[in-house]
Amino acid sequence: MATQPGMEPDRIDMNDPAARAQWARKLDATEAQLREAVGAVGDVAADVEMHLKGSHSTTNADRMDELGDS
Repeated sequence: MATQPGMEPDRIDMNDPAARAQWARKLDATEAQLREAVGAVGDVAADVEMHLKGSHSTTNADRMDELGDS
């Protein structure tokens, strides 16, 4: 991912819709899953990725159903 001047490449800015969408694509997660992960472990991308990988023991569709995003 290209780093823009002034941006923290390893932080997920949940207040920026474009950043949320970009991180969701990069981490193969829905924005709801991303929001849950950031709420659980903070906005450090590496921590969020590890949290999401731990939750990928189910399919993405199963997780979306759990989160009510289906």
